[in-house]
Amino acid sequence: MSTVDIIFDKNKDGIDRGLYIEVSEEPIDFKVGGYNRVEDDNAGAISTFLGTTRNNFKGKNVEKLEYEAYTPMAVKEIAKICSHLFTTYNILHIAVLHRIGTVPIGEASILIAISSAHRHDSLTAVQYAIDTIKATVPIWKKEYYTDGTMSVWKDNCESCHYTTTKSTLNNDGHDHQHSGHNKH
Repeated sequence: MSTVDIIFDKNKDGIDRGLYIEVSEEPIDFKVGGYNRVEDDNAGAISTFLGTTRNNFKGKNVEKLEYEAYTPMAVKEIAKICSHLFTTYNILHIAVLHRIGTVPIGEASILIAISSAHRHDSLTAVQYAIDTIKATVPIWKKEYYTDGTMSVWKDNCESCHYTTTKSTLNNDGHDHQHSGHNKH
C-alpha cells in the first residue's frame, strides 16, 4: 500500500485543506476511506465518484478485473491532479483511493471524494479528477471474461482513442494477440 495523508495548505479563510491518496490491494471502504477523510463542518457538499467492476464489457461477460500500477508514479501523478484541483476550485478536502490487484464484480476499483462549501466546486472537481486520472495515471487493467479469454494490459482510459490489442487464450494456454484500431 502506498499513501499520502497531508494537510495540503490553508484556504483563503485559513481552513486546513486535507489530501489523502491511497493505492492498495485492499478493498475500498467508502465510509472510512472516503467520506470520513473529507467531511468538515465548513463543507456544504461532499461529492463522490465510486467506480465498480461491472459484469460486462462490449458484449462480453466479465468475471473480474485486474489492475497493475507503477505505484510511486501513480501516487505522484494523482497528487499533481489534486494540486491542480486545489488551485482551480474552492474545495476543502480530497480523498482518492485506487485499488490494484484483483477486483471482483461489484467491488470498487476507485473512490474519489471531494468536499467544498458549495456543490458546484466539488461536483466539477470530481468529474475533472476521474477523467484526468483515467487519462494520465500509470494504472493498467486487464479484463478476464467468463469464456476464458482476457484482454491485454491496457491503459485505464475507456474514452481514449488509441490502437488497442485484443488478447485471447488459445486451447494451448498461450496468449495470442491481434492488433486492431479502436474507432470510437
